[in-house]
Amino acid sequence: MRVFITGASGWIGSAVVAELLATGHQVTGLARSDSSAAALTAAGAEVIRGDLDDLEILSASAAASDAVIHLAFKHDIAFSGGFQAAADADRDAVEAFGETLAGSDRPLVIASGTLGLAPGRVATERDGHDLSEAITARSSGPETRRATAEFVLSLASRGVRSSVIRLSPTNHGDGDNGFMATIVRIARDKGVSRYVGDGTNRWPAVHRLDSAHLFRLAVESAPAGSTLHAVAEEGVQFRDIAEVIGRHLDVPVMSIPPETALEHFAPLGAFIGIDSPASSTLTRELMGWEPTRAGLIADLDEGHYFGS
Repeated sequence: MRVFITGASGWIGSAVVAELLATGHQVTGLARSDSSAAALTAAGAEVIRGDLDDLEILSASAAASDAVIHLAFKHDIAFSGGFQAAADADRDAVEAFGETLAGSDRPLVIASGTLGLAPGRVATERDGHDLSEAITARSSGPETRRATAEFVLSLASRGVRSSVIRLSPTNHGDGDNGFMATIVRIARDKGVSRYVGDGTNRWPAVHRLDSAHLFRLAVESAPAGSTLHAVAEEGVQFRDIAEVIGRHLDVPVMSIPPETALEHFAPLGAFIGIDSPASSTLTRELMGWEPTRAGLIADLDEGHYFGS
């Protein structure tokens, strides 16, 4: 298959590109910078220059492909106070893909997330589909991205083999610069590894290479309208994470009250204490996906998060 990917040079996207190329697929990646274009070329992918605002380029690239994987998001804008603008650009992109792919039975796979789906209990692939107007109307605020995911699922009724892969909040591995790397950096800078409350809140986890494998399976065979969970471990207790970090950095491990989490963890403090485990049982049964890479604690213990 010829697969067009947005976010192809990112942390997960680069792993998806490698997974697809290694299994005989052709890949075209969207690149908005010279460095991203060079990385894609070096990996063996073709390059389309542009960004998420170039809707004509997105549509033309989708029309010329057998499948689309949408991973890009304007994180730089979102994390600097422009979340709504970033989420609206994301919706514009998937609407362009949907219009182009309608009636083709070609796959459109997008990334979403598991964090906050069902706080305090194990979320499944059946959770989070309660946005009654998500298909016909745009949402605003925190629910915007969930509404976009529901819109993508609705494209199944328009002849698109659409699927949504909800990613664990940590897609760990050597080279990660996301949540885990940020938490390690905060512990190093502040000289203490913290957790919120009693630290028993749970986060699901998955190695990024296992996530990449699931994206390939989805492109190849996910039924239209599928919700899939890239979850290898249902819930790793945050205190266990903090203890591994403390041991490797040789700093104390201490609790922090929820009301001071924002002060300590900055933006991460808004949700770092959430208890948000998630299951992938239905995904494994449907897709035959079985994670094989190291779990989060084992991966942290390998030491690559703690290099200078």
